[in-house]
Amino acid sequence: VGLHSHGFWRPKPLLDTARFTLSFNGWHRKNHHDSQALWKHEAVQKYLETLSKEYQQVSHLLNADSLNDFEQRTLRRRCADLSPIAAAFQEIKQAEREVQELEAMCTELDSRDEKQLLELALEEKETLNQKMNMLCRKLFQLLVPKEKYDGSPVILEVTAGRTTGGDICQQFTKEMFEMYQNYADYKGWTFDIVNYMPAEIGGLHHAAAHISGENVYRHLKYEGGTHRVQRIPETGMSSRMQRIHTGTMSVIVLPQPEEVDVKVDPKDLRIDTFRARGAGGQHVNKTDSAVRIVHLPTGLAVECQQERSQQTNKEIALRTLRAKLYQQIVEKQLSQEQSARKLQLGTRAQSERIRTYNFTQDRVTDHRISYDARNIKEILSGKEALDKLINRLLEFAEIEAVTQYLENLQALEGGGC
Repeated sequence: VGLHSHGFWRPKPLLDTARFTLSFNGWHRKNHHDSQALWKHEAVQKYLETLSKEYQQVSHLLNADSLNDFEQRTLRRRCADLSPIAAAFQEIKQAEREVQELEAMCTELDSRDEKQLLELALEEKETLNQKMNMLCRKLFQLLVPKEKYDGSPVILEVTAGRTTGGDICQQFTKEMFEMYQNYADYKGWTFDIVNYMPAEIGGLHHAAAHISGENVYRHLKYEGGTHRVQRIPETGMSSRMQRIHTGTMSVIVLPQPEEVDVKVDPKDLRIDTFRARGAGGQHVNKTDSAVRIVHLPTGLAVECQQERSQQTNKEIALRTLRAKLYQQIVEKQLSQEQSARKLQLGTRAQSERIRTYNFTQDRVTDHRISYDARNIKEILSGKEALDKLINRLLEFAEIEAVTQYLENLQALEGGGC
């Protein structure tokens, strides 16, 4: 918080993490496992106290008669930014005091051997702890600004990897694509299949879908990467010998840009038409409705064969091409500003896996946050269990963003805010 030499308030920015990259390997992994743990850190307390004092100062300045219209608008905007943060900060402080009072009561009851009252107090303490976690999460969500495309629709692509011994990758790819389709239904999103290339033995080689709805990219942006499966195949020699096979598939999640974001010169495109492959009835095999578009300057190629209309397939393919071109722009910006980008992994190597689905142990492990979830079927159903895992990833991302910002503050001017 600061005042101009003329007495007018000069705003200081909240967390500036627009170029934040999810690494999950930083300092917070050793010290902070959830939002409540980070809340207790001295640097966090100092920063929040500063914002709370700034809110009080801004509120006081708003009552001054000497402000002109510009100053009034500036202060009102800042007050609107700070108000929910200051309110959440005070709410957590109050809950913290209540926890401390309960802890003191539990110690006293334990010494008196009043078991029934002690059990009630411990239950209340657990409820307050859950409330604290929820409030801390809410606070850090307020501190971390939304990324530019968090609310955007996405293009989601799945591609089977390679493995020895048959169809494990293709089958797993099909299950994963259906998982995201079910998750879209669970979240109330629209899931439109853009491309679908089935495998001969019932699995899936490659598929893409356009997903739209509320905060789609925010929830799916950390799904991009290599997913590993470990299971005993249901058919073949390996199933009879109870041999575990390992395979991989990759997921790519691209924010869907508006047309103005990426301009494509028609002269740079080669458009081919062909007959659609796979399921779809007799019609798809008799007309050249499928469309493939190649962007000549970059060599990027996309295709769409899901619709009967060649024009509709062309429009969908162009939309997908813009998304891929936009992704290249984003990656170029990130590589210039940061040494590594770990949101989505580019080489699809097994060593770069983000998540393992171990069917023999009925366990899903997200390696970025060392998080284990049981019951693979519930995860693959694409409902509450998957939503819980995705929200855990988002919470870690928020903790990482706050931690990185505070580390930068401490490195400047001896950590002053």
